[in-house]
Formats: sequence, structure tokens, C-alpha cells
Amino acid sequence: YPGKQPVQTKWTYGTNFCAVTPTYDARTHRLIVSSVIDNIGKGAAGQAIQNMNLIMGIPETTGLMFPAMYP
Repeated sequence: YPGKQPVQTKWTYGTNFCAVTPTYDARTHRLIVSSVIDNIGKGAAGQAIQNMNLIMGIPETTGLMFPAMYP
């Protein structure tokens, strides 16, 4: 991703990726971390399943490719 630019949602559009940009503020001695995701059509439940898959060491899309049971 382009350095020194604020993260933008268009960088993650249509993906399961998270764009992260850390910035150090020398005046306040703080690290500021900004991140963006594409949450369209995914929601918190889908993110939870994806994270669980990563923690369990299985493919991150397991259980996410099925059609919705209730539209």
C-alpha cells in the first residue's frame, strides 16, 4: 500500500484483507494505527468465522462460501 497515506476502503474493496497504516506522532510519543476492511456482504458473524478459522489453522474461507439460509 502507498506509504504515508491514510488507509482507504477502496484498497480492500471486494477482499477479505485488512489495510493497516501505523503512524508515529513524535510530539505525543504515540503510535496511531488506522485500519480499514470491506464489510459489505460479510458482517460481524462472517468476520468471527474467518478469525476462528485462522486461529484453528484451517482455510480462512471454510464455512463462508455457502449460500445464506435466510436472505
